[in-house]
Amino acid sequence: MTGSRAARPRTVRFRLANGLSVVLAPQPTSPTVSVWVWYRVGSKNEHPGITGASHWVEHMLFQGSPRYAKGEVDRAVVRVGGSLNAFTSTDFTAYYTTVPREHLALPIDIEADRLTKATIADEEVDRERTVVLSEREGNENWPEFRAEEELYELSFRHHPYRWDALGLRGDIEAMNGTHLRQYYHRFYGPRNATLVVAGGFDARALRPTIEARFGPLPATGEDPSVSEVEPAARGERRSALQGPGTTPFLTIGYRAPSIFDAATPALLVLDTILGGECRMFGVGAGWGRGREHPNSRLYRALVDTGLAVRATTEWRPRVYPGLFVLEAQASKGVSLDRLERAIEQATDRLAGNGPTSKEIAEARTRIRQGAALAYEGATRTGFRLGLFATVRSLAFEDELLSSVLRADATDVRAAARLLFSAERRAVVRYEPTREVAP
Repeated sequence: MTGSRAARPRTVRFRLANGLSVVLAPQPTSPTVSVWVWYRVGSKNEHPGITGASHWVEHMLFQGSPRYAKGEVDRAVVRVGGSLNAFTSTDFTAYYTTVPREHLALPIDIEADRLTKATIADEEVDRERTVVLSEREGNENWPEFRAEEELYELSFRHHPYRWDALGLRGDIEAMNGTHLRQYYHRFYGPRNATLVVAGGFDARALRPTIEARFGPLPATGEDPSVSEVEPAARGERRSALQGPGTTPFLTIGYRAPSIFDAATPALLVLDTILGGECRMFGVGAGWGRGREHPNSRLYRALVDTGLAVRATTEWRPRVYPGLFVLEAQASKGVSLDRLERAIEQATDRLAGNGPTSKEIAEARTRIRQGAALAYEGATRTGFRLGLFATVRSLAFEDELLSSVLRADATDVRAAARLLFSAERRAVVRYEPTREVAP
């Protein structure tokens, strides 16, 4: 990476007549190739009654299409020594397959087949219901999941960010094949999709194949934009939960801007200083949960002092305004009152005094390192290209990174003052009622 530009490889970009956006990133020396399809569809496009539909449809795209019966996608990829997976978020859903370069035709065939023609048979929907419910029940065993779900339901009354991508249990139990097929045919289509191919291949040779396989698909996919706007917060909101666990847990969410907001670059630096990681430009960044960082302000204030056994921040700026979250698990004998006071003191110090010049320099170094490593390997390259192409554009990554590296102590202090307002926060406390069996 040079200066403030990302280490993005050269790409070939084009759009088919049916609306499919294509990003090709040939890396001649790569022994593998990774094929991604990103859809601008996620839990934000659901409504009460069909929450969890995006995640469930994700499952169903592995359960049958005209050329691949149930289970055949997995078997075909494993047979050639490849790997595959998918994930659903609030703003998008993504599927990927990484294979040895000589087997590139396989994932291209898979994605072309299921982009608009997934079967979603009633009997398979009913079978998969058990899997989806089991996934949700597994998450419910974790206090962190229950607290986070409560936090978003507490913070959002109108916007669809208020439910988790897994969906509400009642909706999972009530939905059927008709619901999922309607959702799939409404939003899944070339107009809402981006095909990304990264790794060892020749772009000129691959383009005709893509045009032949994806070009005949119908130009479907309704606009996935969300019209609901969450009203401004008008006071702190609180909730208390109880359940299995070992130690008390606290999560605090502050209303935060969208990824396109002018304050976001400074907040990304703030997040790096307070929590230790910039999720958009972090070393090893993906779309999972953030890690703890012993050098972060929050860790030093809570863990190093013995008040907590774990402390971190969790912020991925989204397409629409979301939450900047702070999480802490209390040490034995430490009350949640004491832990909350310590968190508030840490955020007040940052809002009052701002970061030091050393912290700004260290944050920039960490962000540069993360940006430089973000495109290592075909799979990570496919993820990165698909993420920014889906959110806005590949150029937006450079714009955002440049703005982040320009943010100074004054910018971060101003962002902290705006963010850490009691009127803009929601607090969820989790008190264990009994220990979890080993």
